[in-house]
Amino acid sequence: MRWLVLPIFLVFAGCETASTNAPQQTAPVAQSKTKNISHAEATRRIASVKARVEPVAERECRQRTQLGTNCNFDISVDTRTELPPNAYQTVNKTGRPLIVFTTALIAQAGNTDELAFVMGHEAAHHVRGHLTRQQQDAFAGAALGAILVGLAGGNGEAIDMAVNVGADIGARSFSKNYELEADALGTVIAHKAGYNPVRGAEFFNRIPDPGDQFLGTHPPNRARQKIVRETAAKL
Repeated sequence: MRWLVLPIFLVFAGCETASTNAPQQTAPVAQSKTKNISHAEATRRIASVKARVEPVAERECRQRTQLGTNCNFDISVDTRTELPPNAYQTVNKTGRPLIVFTTALIAQAGNTDELAFVMGHEAAHHVRGHLTRQQQDAFAGAALGAILVGLAGGNGEAIDMAVNVGADIGARSFSKNYELEADALGTVIAHKAGYNPVRGAEFFNRIPDPGDQFLGTHPPNRARQKIVRETAAKL
């Protein structure tokens, strides 16, 4: 049996898109009215935010995860300036958590609170173990799809297709919950770094609202802003 789609779940997209394949995503994204900026300028703009948020994210990671979890975040700017506004979290070959911003997102951000909130959100994906959990969801969906088609007498090609569809459905099943979890913890991280996460979440006002779609990857923007406000009120 060929497990065709599972390698795609190695990147957890940020709040700016509706796709789990962040660098190559094709889902609608916000079109910035701000002219894109150079990689050097984007790196400069994010430097002060990174300096304040990264230590807090690392501390929260160490406090909230099991001993041995790699909490040494590497926060950088994607060198491909042609990419649309996005931020995503992944890990490298050694397991080090990576948070990557595109230059377009940094150009689009209205203030440092927005950058800090997005950075905290992406760090929260790692702290909450969302990459691993999403991979597990995908494997479970793929296995179920293969079993059901196999029991129905499907051939190898049909089973391969069921694996792909099942993995996609499995990965999407809890994706909205993961985004809201990341929004909540991202609020905490941004706040502890000295930023205003409620102001930071105003970023959602300038990106397309995915609505409450069945098996959508992201929850409605209003739900995300609501959880940010509720979390911030408790801090």
